Amino acid sequence: MKLQKMIEDFFQEHENLKVCRNDFEQAFQILQECYSKNKKVLLCGNGGSAADSEHIVGELMKGFVKKRKLSADEQEALIRIDPDHGHYLAENLQGALPAISLTGHPSLSTAYSNDVAPDMIFAQQLYGYGLEGDTLIGLSTSGNSNNVINAVLVAKARGVKTIAFTGEQGGKLKDLCDVCLKVPSDETYRIQEFHLPLYHLLCLLLEESFF
Repeated sequence: MKLQKMIEDFFQEHENLKVCRNDFEQAFQILQECYSKNKKVLLCGNGGSAADSEHIVGELMKGFVKKRKLSADEQEALIRIDPDHGHYLAENLQGALPAISLTGHPSLSTAYSNDVAPDMIFAQQLYGYGLEGDTLIGLSTSGNSNNVINAVLVAKARGVKTIAFTGEQGGKLKDLCDVCLKVPSDETYRIQEFHLPLYHLLCLLLEESFF
């Protein structure tokens, strides 16, 4: 099976990440089930992990290594609505795996931080966006980021599955989340470097699964 070979090849190439393999495969199963039920993925993190959240959205919401052409029925619907412009839309739209980074709403974030509490901004957005069957990915190199923890707690109350990316210790997130990918480092920049190939592989596997 192609997906399993992709996983095998990856962990042969990245031997230092083999400690994450079981958790990685569980995370992939959660995400695959999420998208098979037409649900969405929400992401959050701080600093470099905020950038990683946005990065993951970029790989999921458009073509990553595939073109993700629309189906014939989808193209026809666009052309039927507008015969002239519909062709342009049909040619350029790409299949998407719905994903929202909770780090990308500065007006909401600054207003909520100022008016209510800065460590609650991800939790508030999770409350607003999260539906049963969705999945939250929280990235925290320490595993102890309060705003990510608060979002995870709200997610669990709303029936949203939770996946954490952390450093070797896992912090509080390792005991709160359904799955925690604890990469083998306690150094922030190294943790982030380890996170990238893991989430790239998740995106590749999901694209292969659905396109």
